[in-house]
Amino acid sequence: MEKIFLENKTFDKLDFKEKPLAKGEYDNCRFVNCDFYNTDLSEFRFVECSFKDCNLSMAKLMKTVFRDVKFTDCKMLGMHFEYCNEFSLTFSFENCALNYSTFTRLKLKKILFNKSQLQEADFSECDLSGAIFNNCDLSRATFFHTILEKADFRTAFNYSLDPEMNRIKKAKFSIAGISGLLDKYDIEIED
Repeated sequence: MEKIFLENKTFDKLDFKEKPLAKGEYDNCRFVNCDFYNTDLSEFRFVECSFKDCNLSMAKLMKTVFRDVKFTDCKMLGMHFEYCNEFSLTFSFENCALNYSTFTRLKLKKILFNKSQLQEADFSECDLSGAIFNNCDLSRATFFHTILEKADFRTAFNYSLDPEMNRIKKAKFSIAGISGLLDKYDIEIED
């Protein structure tokens, strides 16, 4: 089957569970209020695209390309970003639900997570140097052998990460969130 190339197109209120999106490259396209739930986006290429108010939960991402892609107000539960094509992988998330998603072993330097839910997300062995977690809920998120140098957690909350198991040099934390660095010691911190 031949792959298509589309640019500067807007897809609005489409259900791709019923009629799958044609496999190919999408350049500078907008997806608004679209439903990709459990669809197969393997080997698709999204370059400078935006997704707004879309449901991408459980979408399959084997070798999917996301280059300069912005996700806003999207539901993205249980996504396996570690299967994406890593070459030039760049995206940002604003007000997205990314619970149960995995980013294992990805290089996501300077990635922006803004006002997003990342409950039980897995960042094991990621390079998150300079990442910003602005007003993000990181409840039960996993950080294991993760590079967090210069990452910004000042407004993040509910995180728990072990400074001995992660590289956190020059990372930024708030006084209110400092207990998330001491969880393994099972100590009580009072104001």
